[in-house]
Amino acid sequence: MEVVKRIIFAAGSGTSRAPMAAAIMERMLEGTGVEVLARGIVVQFPEPLNQKAEAILISNGIQLEGYGAQQICDEDITDTTLIFTMEEAQRLRLIEDYERATEENTFVLSQFVGDELEILDPYGAPLQSYGLCYELIKNSVEKALELLQEKIKGE
Repeated sequence: MEVVKRIIFAAGSGTSRAPMAAAIMERMLEGTGVEVLARGIVVQFPEPLNQKAEAILISNGIQLEGYGAQQICDEDITDTTLIFTMEEAQRLRLIEDYERATEENTFVLSQFVGDELEILDPYGAPLQSYGLCYELIKNSVEKALELLQEKIKGE
């Protein structure tokens, strides 16, 4: 893929890790014309943002007003879309379930940036765990942007 025009973060129910990652990336890509989406892999209904994830985002100066989790679908994925999951099992599921999700456009965020550990779901953990998850995601998103700089600039 030579140009990236859409980045999708997909994870679990789409209520904590994916929207945190998308919000961080969107802030960093402001004004570039790159669309950033958060999607869930299993979304029964449009759940709101996890309250602890929301608290962490707010404490970092990010507001996600009216967020509701959405199921990823093939229509979300174009020729210029890059998909990041938080875990290898999620990446494999997307590639298996969605025709447009391929080995070439679907990656585990941490592996993409050269980190060994997956970004695990903090669901049910204390607020501090969500804060640590946010920091891991932010670090990985910053590294991903460095690696994608040329593909994002390409018009």
